[in-house]
Order: sequence, then C-alpha cells, then structure tokens
Amino acid sequence: MIQPLIVFAPGAGAPSSHPWMQNWKRRLSEIGEVETFDYDYMRAGRKRPDSLPQLIAAHRAALAAAREKHQPESTLLIGKSMGGRIGCHLSLEEKVDGLVCLGYPLRAMGDRTKLRDEILRALSTPILFVQATRDALCPLDLLQRVRAGMKGPNILHVVEGGDHSLRVAKRQLHAAGETQEDVDERIFHAITAFVRNLKST
Repeated sequence: MIQPLIVFAPGAGAPSSHPWMQNWKRRLSEIGEVETFDYDYMRAGRKRPDSLPQLIAAHRAALAAAREKHQPESTLLIGKSMGGRIGCHLSLEEKVDGLVCLGYPLRAMGDRTKLRDEILRALSTPILFVQATRDALCPLDLLQRVRAGMKGPNILHVVEGGDHSLRVAKRQLHAAGETQEDVDERIFHAITAFVRNLKST
C-alpha cells in the first residue's frame, strides 16, 4: 500500500525540532512519509508569528517541496495548534486529501472573544479535530456549535483531561492507571482510522 505524504506543521510557540513535534513525527511515520518545516519567523528567531498571508505562503512552499520530493498519490496536512489552522487555510487553495488539527486554536490567544471559525465553515476537505477537555483555546461546546455548521466531513477525538498540547496531568493519569503513552496511542489510532477511511472513500 502506498503511504500518503504527511506535511506536519508546528504550533506558534515551538519549532519542528521540539521534542513534542519529534515524538509525533516518529509516530506519524508509521502511516505516511512525514515532512516537517518551520515558518519564516521561527527560522529568523522571532517570537511573533508572521501575517496570515506569509504563514500560508510558507506552508504552501513546504507542501510544494514535499510533493516534489515524494511525488505522492495522496497528501495530508497535519498541524499542532496554529499549524493546523494554517493548513485549513491552505486547503482552500491546494487540493489535499485530509486535515488533522492537533489542538485547533478556535479562540485567539490575545482575544478570547474572537473565534477562528470562518475558515472551518468554508472547508470541504475532510478534517479530524483532536481536542482536549482542558484546552482554553478550544472549549468543546463552542467547537460543537461550529462543527454543526460545517459543510465538510468532520470528526472529533476528545482527549479527556488534556491541555492545549494534549498532555494529561500526571495526577489524573495515575488515578486512571494510565500513562501519557496510552493517551497518545489512542490519538494515534484515531488518526490512523481517519486516514484509512480517507483511502476507502
């Protein structure tokens, strides 16, 4: 079976070399050819993200380079937080087979009243949201309302007790007799099932 190309984008605060990104890159490589990249402001050592058009342009360039390298039959855009959001924007301009958002930032960091839902309502590409119950940037009740108004196929995998990075507190893990590895494995299975379903449709 030919594996899909996975272009894996980082969040706003940490580059693709961060251990969280590298851990997920290793996992995702079991189901596809994974290429990571960094946005221009990260490579320049700046903290403040670039404008939306600049972020989309950098994401598009990374996608083009990855496609040239792998010549894939199918392509997935997976991203942590901001990387997932920019992938959604890019999917309106570039044909991709699926989107996976690991902690979609529905609320803006500086303005919690502003919702980034317009792009989600515009999507036609199938999308998997992996969202945690303690993520202040994406309250699940708000996401449910947005999902109800989306025209594209969308699935939600909930991480009970997780934060914006999908990490569950050690106390809660201990009480449940689990480890973060168990949590991550369930997330990975959800992503695998989503990708498998894309191939069959």
